[in-house]
Amino acid sequence: MDTPQFKQKSFWQKPEGITGLIFLTALVLGGGYLLYTALPTLIVLAQNTLYLAGMLAVLGAIVYMVLDPKMRNLVWYMYKSIMRSVTGVFVNIDPIGILKSYVEDLQDNLVKMSKQIGNLRGQMRKMKMVMEENEREIDNNMKLASVAKQQGNDSQVVLATRKAARLQESNKKYLTLHNKMEVMYRILDKMYRNSEILLEDTKDQVKVKEQERKAIRASHGAMKSAMSVISGDPDKRAMFDAAMENITDDVASKVGEMERFMEMSANFMDSIDLQNGVFEEKGLEMLEQWEKESTLMLLDSNSTVSGLDLDSPRPERQSRSNSAEKGNSNYDSLFE
Repeated sequence: MDTPQFKQKSFWQKPEGITGLIFLTALVLGGGYLLYTALPTLIVLAQNTLYLAGMLAVLGAIVYMVLDPKMRNLVWYMYKSIMRSVTGVFVNIDPIGILKSYVEDLQDNLVKMSKQIGNLRGQMRKMKMVMEENEREIDNNMKLASVAKQQGNDSQVVLATRKAARLQESNKKYLTLHNKMEVMYRILDKMYRNSEILLEDTKDQVKVKEQERKAIRASHGAMKSAMSVISGDPDKRAMFDAAMENITDDVASKVGEMERFMEMSANFMDSIDLQNGVFEEKGLEMLEQWEKESTLMLLDSNSTVSGLDLDSPRPERQSRSNSAEKGNSNYDSLFE
């Protein structure tokens, strides 16, 4: 069975790589300085045959470590392990630990999103009540205008019909705004449902991967990993860590999308002015564009394949422009 391939980060792209770079720079500079200051002493020692033989042996060992692939791999493995341990003291670099923190963030974001959805529904209900009240006022004013016309009261006819016309115009604005808010509600609702899927999927991934890591660590110790590196065989622990980093990056991207979406939706809702029936059109356009491109919106609750499944390709951003080219530009088509 073929081993799944992952796009692994190089050592220098990881947090421990920064630590390693700093340590290596300090080592080179410090070693160079010590060599410079000790050079006169080394020259004196080289005049002694015994000391010269010792220095040549040390130099030969260094050359051997540089030229021999197995020894070079072993030293590189030990160096990375030390840097990872040092970095782990100050920064959480455990992929499973990071995933658990993302699970907490997802739970908090779902609570906030639920409140946003509730507030939006409240605004929509309030707007609907205003439109219904306006409709009643329109009917009353038209009845007054009809009675006034029969009585020959032209001024009352003008007053009542103008008031009805203003209310009718206001309701048109409210209806446009209500339709936009309906789109907003559908996007929020879909985002909420897909985020719930992501949360439960991530929880399950964490649980399964914790069990896998325990099994791998129990059967594949540090010494065995080092021997695998020396012999050129793939290291199961390293492959597992690479897979976990892949999952962590994927979840981090989706959590970031979710938080960005919540910011945009909050800004749009803040721009709504029920009194004047206006809203920020640009905000809704941004949300529409985001909805077309977001990987989170591509999650399907009916799908049997996990979006984080290690054996399946990661979802890519897709555009729904094809459906738009067919003439279906209605917002409702985004949710079919």
